[in-house]
Amino acid sequence: MDDQARRLRVLIIAEAANPEWVSVPLVGWSLAAALRERADVHIVTQVRNREAILRAGLVEGRDFTAIDSERLAAPMWRLAERLSFGKGVGWTMKTAVTTLGYGYFERLVWRQFGDRIRAGAYDLVHRITPLTPTANSLLAPRCRRAGVPFVLGPLNGGVPWPRGFDSERRREREWLSYVRGAYKALPGRGAMLRDAAAILCGSLHTRSEIPARFQHKTIWLPENAIDPARFALRAPQPGRLPLRGCFIGRLVPYKGADMAIEAAAPLLRAGLLTLDVIGDGPQADDLRDLVAREGLGQAVQLRGWVEHGQVQTIAAQSQLLIFPSVREFGGGVVLEAMALGVVPVVADYAGPGELVDDATGYRIAMGSREQIVAGLRARLQAIAEDPSGLPVMAEAARDRALRDFTWPAKAAQVERIWRAVLAGAPLPQELPLPRRAGA
Repeated sequence: MDDQARRLRVLIIAEAANPEWVSVPLVGWSLAAALRERADVHIVTQVRNREAILRAGLVEGRDFTAIDSERLAAPMWRLAERLSFGKGVGWTMKTAVTTLGYGYFERLVWRQFGDRIRAGAYDLVHRITPLTPTANSLLAPRCRRAGVPFVLGPLNGGVPWPRGFDSERRREREWLSYVRGAYKALPGRGAMLRDAAAILCGSLHTRSEIPARFQHKTIWLPENAIDPARFALRAPQPGRLPLRGCFIGRLVPYKGADMAIEAAAPLLRAGLLTLDVIGDGPQADDLRDLVAREGLGQAVQLRGWVEHGQVQTIAAQSQLLIFPSVREFGGGVVLEAMALGVVPVVADYAGPGELVDDATGYRIAMGSREQIVAGLRARLQAIAEDPSGLPVMAEAARDRALRDFTWPAKAAQVERIWRAVLAGAPLPQELPLPRRAGA
């Protein structure tokens, strides 16, 4: 059989992969599940995901294996929670502490699958999660010695806090982020990068942290995608006033819901725009005070926490996603809005700034908080003065999301990378590289 026609046999390592959770576990599950449609995949995950994967219809032993590393993983998570000094904050600390125990998981994986890897049971091994580039893999050198290519990623994380947002950084209890770069000196990183056959990077920042001698095997491939079946609605884009906007995200200072409200205040008062704020968090009371103080109660609805499946019902009533988050690794909410035909207006930084281009949305130049609010206000005013361009931009955003950023599209992109690795061919850059900030 032609090698290009043969289904590949792939061992997927996805320590975090859960169809019932959000964030990294949902990314791990969604990509692994999509790849099952294109290859003979066996998923290796952590035991905490076992019941959810069984409920999703997979057969243990045949389709997946659950590795019980709880002897170390559970106490490390409890320690991370204590050191983070609060629920929902201190993500860098949580990641760092839990990553310290990740090597134990991979040792158990090799103990169970090493003989099969050496025997050629798999064409290649691909580690999808952890996403963090700080989690080194002992599997890469072992797979290379076995003659089986090892693919790493997508890796993403550690986007620097922008200047002028140090108070937000402290409120998030991101103490460890001040010395995060120390991870590059950890034992095993050089061997992992050297022995990986391909390194998928979810952001340009993560790609820039890969040493120059390994850049030839790096590929920019954002980790987020959407399930088109879950985003089947389509936002109205009449191209006229009044407009409706939405903000979707955790209500913490760096996400920028307060900046969105302040920037939009003149249009909100004038009845030219209404705004739905979807999400909850420690900033919720401050936002309610802001809305009351500015007299915006008729124009701003604070929706609170909304079940993920219902978010699109609210968002699909909007023309704009107003999302000036200043530290967003992936920006999945931006893709979700684009898939609904909602035009994103984002801070031009990290994930969102890489997903949005001039045809599909608006990017606000980074700067101080005051500069972002001023830039966002000017952009919203310009849109309100002439909203006739929104329908074309919304259509372009929707087309881009449904063409390049569905899970089936992502699986096809990854499979082409696999086949290039196995053929010894140059690695394909599956998506056009985004414009770098300031370029």
